[in-house]
This record gives sequence, C-alpha cells and structure tokens, in this order.
Amino acid sequence: MPHVVTQSCCSDASCVYACPVNCIHPTPDEPDFLTAEMLHIDPMSCVDCGACVSACPVDAIVPKSKLTDAQLPFLTINADFYKQERPKKPLLAPVAPAPTVTKDRQPLRVAIVGSGPSAMYAADELLTQPGVAVDVYDRLPQPHGLARLGVAPDHEKTRQVSRLFDQISAQPGFEFHLGVEIGTDVTHDQLLENHHAVIYAVGASRDRELTIPGADLPGRSSATDFVAWYNGHPDHSHRRYDLSHKRAVIIGNGNVALDVARILTIDPDRLVGTNVPAHALKALRESNIEEVLVVGRRGVAQSAFTVPEFAGLLATPGVDVSIHRDEIMLDTTTIKLAETNDLPHAVAQKLQLLRRVDDMTGADNKRIMLRYLLSPTRILGSAAVTGIEFSRMTLDTGADGSVLSIATGEVETVDTGLVLTSIGYRGVALPGVPFDDRRGIIPNDDGRVLDTPGGDLVRGTYVTGWIKRGPSGYIGTNKSCAQSTVAHLVDDFNKGLLPDVEVVQDRRRPWRLRRM
Repeated sequence: MPHVVTQSCCSDASCVYACPVNCIHPTPDEPDFLTAEMLHIDPMSCVDCGACVSACPVDAIVPKSKLTDAQLPFLTINADFYKQERPKKPLLAPVAPAPTVTKDRQPLRVAIVGSGPSAMYAADELLTQPGVAVDVYDRLPQPHGLARLGVAPDHEKTRQVSRLFDQISAQPGFEFHLGVEIGTDVTHDQLLENHHAVIYAVGASRDRELTIPGADLPGRSSATDFVAWYNGHPDHSHRRYDLSHKRAVIIGNGNVALDVARILTIDPDRLVGTNVPAHALKALRESNIEEVLVVGRRGVAQSAFTVPEFAGLLATPGVDVSIHRDEIMLDTTTIKLAETNDLPHAVAQKLQLLRRVDDMTGADNKRIMLRYLLSPTRILGSAAVTGIEFSRMTLDTGADGSVLSIATGEVETVDTGLVLTSIGYRGVALPGVPFDDRRGIIPNDDGRVLDTPGGDLVRGTYVTGWIKRGPSGYIGTNKSCAQSTVAHLVDDFNKGLLPDVEVVQDRRRPWRLRRM
C-alpha cells in the first residue's frame, strides 16, 4: 500500500534521504527539483516502510488507505508524475556532504540576519560542525518569518515546519537576538567586527507596485499586507479593511492570491483556534463579501498558483470555485506541448484540475471565481474604491516561444469595494549592504555578496533565500539554497579569506559590548 505526498509538502527533501528505495522525486540533485511544486512518491517503487512519514516536518505524507476525500486528488497527482520518463536513479538518493570546517585557529562565528526558513536552514547547515557559533538577528519579537506570518492560518500542517526550526534553534551554539533591527540597533560593520561572516536571509518583503490610475485610493491594498493583518503581524495590527461590499477583487493568481480568496470566503468558525487575532476574526465574521474574483492577465496554462494549493482550494467546505468558460484559452506553445505529451507535469495537472471546476454555485455557498485574460487599467472611485476597469487580452506567441498577452481593445468594468494586489515581490535595501534595485536582490555570485552586479566580492558577506535568488521556490527550496551559500562561506573561512574576530564572551548583545 503506497504512501502519498499531499498538499502541505514543503519540498525540503527530508523524506528523500529517509527513503530506503529512492522512490521520492525529484531529488535535490535532479534538474527539476528547484522548480518542482511538490515532491512525489512512486506508487510502483514504494515499499510502505513509513520512513518518509517520520522524516516529513509537516506531516504531508499519508498512507493511501488513510487519505481523506479532500486528499484523494493527490493519489493521481503523485502517480501521474511518473508517467513521464524520469532520469535513471541510483539505489539511494545522493546526499550532498556538509561543508567541513578545517581552519582551527578560531571557532567559526556567523551572524544571520533574518529568522525565516532560509535563515534557519543556513543555521542548521553551519551547526553540523562542532564549535561553530551562530547568532540569528530579527527585527520582530518572534522568529520564523513567513513560516509563521505568511502561511495561511488554516494550513496548520504547513505551519508545523516551525517545529523543525525550534529543533534547530535548540542546538548548542545557536543564539536568537529578536527585536533587533539592522541599521538602527546594530550596523553591518558592527556585526562583522564580532563575526567572521554575515549571512543576509531577509526575504523579499515588498510588493511590486500596481501603477495604474486610482491605485492609491482607500480600498486598494496589497494581498501581502492583508495576509500580515489576518496573521497577527505586529506592524499591521492597526490596519482596517472595508469588507462591506459583496465582491472583492484580487489582481494576480499565485498561492497568496488563493490564500486570501479562501480566507475571505471561508466560514470564520473554521479559523477559531488559529493565530488569527480577535480584531481580524471579528471583521471576517461581519464581512458582507460573497464573491471574490481572482484575476490573471494571461491564460490558464500560465496560472501562477501551484497544484497542491489549487487542489486544496477545490476541497474547501462551503466555498465554490468557478471559471468563465470563454476564458479557457491555450497558447500555441502549450497546445503543441500537449499534443506531443511534453507538457510539464505541473502545467498538465493544473489544466486537469481546472477542468473539474464547476461554474455553478451552491445555494448558500460563497464563491471564488477565476478570471483570465484581463489586465487592470484603472481603479474607479473618488473617496474610496467603487470598481475596477480591465482591458480584455488575447494570447500570442513570441519568436522565442514565450507567451504574450495582447490587448484586444475591449474593456470590462467590475463593481467592487476592495482591490488587493498580488503581482510579485521584491527585496528591500538594507543600510550598509549593496543592493541591485533593478532585480530587487542583494547582488551576489551564488551566495557571495558583490559590491555591484557583476562587481567585486564583499569580504565576509553572504546571502541566501529570496534576497539571493528572487521570489522563487517554496519553503523547502531554501534548504538547498542555504547549503550552497554555507558551502562557499566555509570554503572561504578554511582558505583564510575571512578575518579573525575578537571573541566576545557575552554573545547576547555583542554590539553594545563593543560600544562600551
């Protein structure tokens, strides 16, 4: 009886190395690992030993016999992955060796700025070596970043990754410094005075701007800010959202957009006992919203949400998901790939799930409607948002095979009192640290920070996570990203390229000791 990977998969590959028969793919050494939306168990190879269940930090792996009705689609999703030809696999998945600290003049001391997944995976990789000391700094009073404040409150299993991070922080040599802001409480130079190296793992915290008329009206906000509000982020507790209109519109159709749409339509009683603060739960109970439009500029094949997120949305009790049938348009590149059975697995699965979407609603259900081929051109209203104007788009294919959305000249207006944008993220510059404003990341060469894009190395300064590679990948993707950065850091330390530092006995407030 095979096991099945389900919605909460975080893709950190802990299960891969626990499997005695290498039946979970893609593995970190395979080319499609970094773009995979989840991992999959081969039903023909699984020996039902349960080792993967114990290794999974988010309880995403379930025996076939114990799948709930909501999890049944993942049985097909896992099996279909292996209908495509896979690379020849060894008996066991190859394990990347941890970097070994060989320089013995002084124990390695590293500061990590940020405490989310990328930071915690970097700390874990460093602490595999004896004597290494890691100080983790975060501006907020609680750790774990988006693993705590970005994951939807009703995705309880995904949130369980924090238990793994708690185990990492309990290791000898680890120290948290919370409520400490870089540039205000401590500078980059002060961190380097007390550490051999600094790793920046601060993510991509700013939304990409929607630059159309009316974007500054009350009632238009970012989906990220809305997520922070209902997750109890201290910087957003003061926010208030007008939920009195019957319809809300979300621009963008990634996972965050689906999370927000679900929270706006789900029965608030299902959020009782989660980390949704009382003021947000009260507002959701009093909400008049009956329908949420999730709008994408391109076609269904370019949907930004992941397969597991969408499968979970379809199983949400009391919420109907619908789609405009005349907006199900495929571009020529997708059509050709489908005809030759060369469609990427994730795209094929999305299209298969979209075919299951019903365009009828239950009598008492709230509704999420997926809209495609619409590009926002103007937000309507004077004192507040009253509607949004869209340009109708059609699909074309560029000379390089890329999918283009072209305006048709048709216009559609939608009444709404709330517009939330979820069109991408970018990093924010930190005082004293180089920044590539065009790409929204800290310029780097595979984790080694550069003074300018393509410029010289900044000694002792490293980067991992979204601030390193841009907003791509999932929680577990940060593990392999951190491993690469730490390997370079340790190599530089072993070669004597990092300066020795003064050993500060009290690591709790090293910058204050330096000032005294």
